[in-house]
Amino acid sequence: MSTSLLIASPQLRDPSFERTVVLVWHHDDDGAVGVIINRSFDQSIDEVLTPPEPMDLSPYAGQPVLWGGPVEPESGTLITDHEVTDEEGWNLEQGVSVTRSLDRLMDFLRRQVPFQLALGYAGWGPGQLEQEFEEGSWIFAPIDPELILHAPLEDRYELTLASIGMTIGGMWHAPADS
Repeated sequence: MSTSLLIASPQLRDPSFERTVVLVWHHDDDGAVGVIINRSFDQSIDEVLTPPEPMDLSPYAGQPVLWGGPVEPESGTLITDHEVTDEEGWNLEQGVSVTRSLDRLMDFLRRQVPFQLALGYAGWGPGQLEQEFEEGSWIFAPIDPELILHAPLEDRYELTLASIGMTIGGMWHAPADS
């Protein structure tokens, strides 16, 4: 698995990841990295960003900033359906791209390109995600641009489960200590 969505299983009791959906954009022998796409801060993009030059942020008014995960909460990741260069980020499956480039952010703001901003990220060390998968903590799902970029945040967990034919009520609930 290199890129995918991870769905937290019911037995995952870590408060940082319980009932989350994570977009993983990099996974190899050195570990994995992604952002949570179904949690947000209480601020919108236009409230969080202070561009170094005057620009119209009104297209982003009210658009929530995603809580991407517990690692480096001051760092930002952009999720978009616009391609980025290899130097700027990653073009994933199904037309979803991820970048952490400040230059790309400024370009998007100038051109009023739609994107989602996630602050912080989720990271796993070598073999850690594989171990958590074996323990039943995560369920893999394919990348779905409509779900990632357009579905309401509060619906993304259930919609991601539905994308693989599952429901919350239909999931097997194993004890957390089994």
